[in-house]
Amino acid sequence: MDKPTLNDHPILGALRQRWSPLAFDPKPVPDDTLLSLFEAARWAPSCFNEQPWRFIVGQQGTETFEKLASTLVEGNFVWASHAPVLFLGVAKTTFTHNGSPNRFGPYDVGQAVGHLTAQAASLGLYLHQMGGFSVDKVREVFGIPAEYEPMAMVALGYLGEAALLADEKLQAKHNNPTRTRRALSDQLWQAWESPL
Repeated sequence: MDKPTLNDHPILGALRQRWSPLAFDPKPVPDDTLLSLFEAARWAPSCFNEQPWRFIVGQQGTETFEKLASTLVEGNFVWASHAPVLFLGVAKTTFTHNGSPNRFGPYDVGQAVGHLTAQAASLGLYLHQMGGFSVDKVREVFGIPAEYEPMAMVALGYLGEAALLADEKLQAKHNNPTRTRRALSDQLWQAWESPL
């Protein structure tokens, strides 16, 4: 199913095709493809080249996948637990070179996932990023140290048909062709709340 953006200005084709589905084909993502996605993330820019991102990656049928899925809130578990891959993006919150706080860590993890997302879209893969998981549980299950902050859980795979979803509301949401964004003029300012 295509849901291309209705953009006002030209953007890359992979970015036009990117959207966050709820239904994923059960087909596994090949290891070399998965590594290609994380290679794209590896080359994202970061403050002081800190590369503060860490990813906990689980493929369907593995213990890591089951642990990741167990931390999802129920509304996400019902569909995301069927994706072929789940991964958790984690930010290191201190700089390695001096131990001081790195307030850019979460931003840099977002950059890395953005790179991964563009690579995935170019390879016909889809992601759905989620905040709906238990940070406390994921810390406990994986032993994540205090200086690392779990940022987002991500379901990854090939696009599936809505019929794979048991819930009719989820099927309708998955099939909804409408994609909206605020106007660019609401986002570009020359001064605070003063449009360009």
